[in-house]
Amino acid sequence: MPELPLDQVRTLLAVVDEGTFEAAAEALHVTPSAVSQRIKALEQRTGRVLLLRSRPVRLTDSGEVVVRFGRQLATLERDAGSELGLDEAAGPATLPIAVNADSLATWFLPALAEVAARRDIRFDLHRDDQDHTTRLLRQGRVMAAVTSSPEPVQGCSVRALGTMRYRAMATPDFAARHLAGAPLRHLLAGAPVVVFDRKDDLQDRFLRGLAPHRTPAGRSRSYVPSSEAFVEAVAAGLGWGMIPDAQSAPHLSAGTLTDLAEGRFVDVPLYWQQWKLDSPPLAAVATAVAAAAARSLAPAPDRRRGPRAAPGAPG
Repeated sequence: MPELPLDQVRTLLAVVDEGTFEAAAEALHVTPSAVSQRIKALEQRTGRVLLLRSRPVRLTDSGEVVVRFGRQLATLERDAGSELGLDEAAGPATLPIAVNADSLATWFLPALAEVAARRDIRFDLHRDDQDHTTRLLRQGRVMAAVTSSPEPVQGCSVRALGTMRYRAMATPDFAARHLAGAPLRHLLAGAPVVVFDRKDDLQDRFLRGLAPHRTPAGRSRSYVPSSEAFVEAVAAGLGWGMIPDAQSAPHLSAGTLTDLAEGRFVDVPLYWQQWKLDSPPLAAVATAVAAAAARSLAPAPDRRRGPRAAPGAPG
């Protein structure tokens, strides 16, 4: 590969992080024309199209390779400067991390706070479904991710964190109005349901386990793309939904929510994937995340035994 000018690589990183040429120009204190010229020069040097000029921009496969290279190089450069005592002028390190919403709302932030109390680190968090966070790793947009995938992204290591357990919840009044008079497996698919977003398949996954031959198509759905608001939407009676034990426990104690199928649940194993990079800040975050997960999550499943299934329950 030909030598890549660092100013051009840094410009590509800025465009990807900011989303547009204009925003990148503002962040770099140059003109949009200068940004465009640097990207064109980098594409000519690599002989590849690196960006699709959409809003926001989208990386090509070749662009993902260059972005990963650039971000790793920037991290190594900062870490070396820190060890030499030259990092004061550059400011604190910023770590881009992908994390799912339910982890963000429950156990994840205390881990970052623990690291930030000891190190001068800032965080650029990217929220996405746990089934999709590895996409951001592949693109080079983040250096680490909480993910449901145990298969390592190229150039990454994997560490099991534990399991988030989700149960089907609704208010007692909702259950009395929509789910009484017939077995749950016959009624639940037709009842109003709360879904996080269009990537969220936890409710459908629960239904498939409850009644494998029934289709969820045609159900009344409310989309609530916030972990805290999702719980409140279910507690307000908008529909039933799958809620992690950590968030449902207070409502169960207060009687504002009820477990619709005691003994049935969906377990989502979580893993920490990060670049194989000798970076002290990244290592410190990984250690804190693993410790916080051990305190808050159920033990990770034994991968040698295959996935754990929810036990059967009447209904």
